[in-house]
Amino acid sequence: MTTFKVTQVKSGVGRKQNQRDTLRSLGLKRIGDSVVIEDRPELVGMAKSIAHLVSVEEVN
Repeated sequence: MTTFKVTQVKSGVGRKQNQRDTLRSLGLKRIGDSVVIEDRPELVGMAKSIAHLVSVEEVN
């Protein structure tokens, strides 16, 4: 199964509440934090919805 490494590269300060909630739901708290997520539609959709705040890399 494919996994993705999601790293926060921009701050959530000044963003809409739902974007801040999405960052927190993924487990990202501050710039530079990284999490590894599975290739599930709900998690990939969350990462895509805040694509301007995070970078996503495929991990094997």
